[in-house]
Amino acid sequence: MQPDEKRWGALIADDEPAARRGVRQLLTSFPEFVVVGECRTGADVLTSLDTLKPAVVFLDVQMPGLDGFEVIRRRTPERMPAVVFLTAYDDFAIKAFEAQALDYLVKPVSEARFAATMKRLTRQLRAAAARPREERIVVTTARGAIVLGVGDIDWIEAAGNYARIWTGGRSYLIREPLRQLEARVRADGFLRAHRRALVRIDGIRELQTTRAGELVALLGSGAAIPISRRRRTGFVSALRSRR
Repeated sequence: MQPDEKRWGALIADDEPAARRGVRQLLTSFPEFVVVGECRTGADVLTSLDTLKPAVVFLDVQMPGLDGFEVIRRRTPERMPAVVFLTAYDDFAIKAFEAQALDYLVKPVSEARFAATMKRLTRQLRAAAARPREERIVVTTARGAIVLGVGDIDWIEAAGNYARIWTGGRSYLIREPLRQLEARVRADGFLRAHRRALVRIDGIRELQTTRAGELVALLGSGAAIPISRRRRTGFVSALRSRR
């Protein structure tokens, strides 16, 4: 590794200490990665993803409480780092890739198999680092300021002279009109759904037509945003062009 090369954080999540040690040992052959934390439960993983912000999580499928798939469902695939599933069984492979996992490793993992995964992971992270840096928005909370990457935002709605930013089921008010915010985030894939809402195209799970003939965007976070009739054609075209 070159002296100025970025090091990526790795989170290891497995309820078995021996399995965590095994992954940590395998990672010693890849100095561009540093272990930033270990977890034994799904709840711990959700907390650590926010506090440690790893580039990759080695995620056990079966853990006490929340399993690996439930962790992804609650956080949503769009807000997850790269995911490498770990399991003692090979029954979950199809489900793992449906959850957008980078890879699926069956324990015990051989050095050759792990190396192949790390090669793919490194290539993906370098490609992501080479992309233009996304817009960031600072919001104020009772506990202080929080910096949100627009890729973590699901949708934004007008709130008078303010805008309400929704991310993963939580919302933050920002003193900035929706029209001004639209100019900042348009390049990152946000479209006007109706007069009072912007939606991130990559966060849409599916479009659905109601019995009343209304088009609704269903987001990965669970939110349902109606698309106005005058914006429907442009919205659908933009969605198709990005997929």
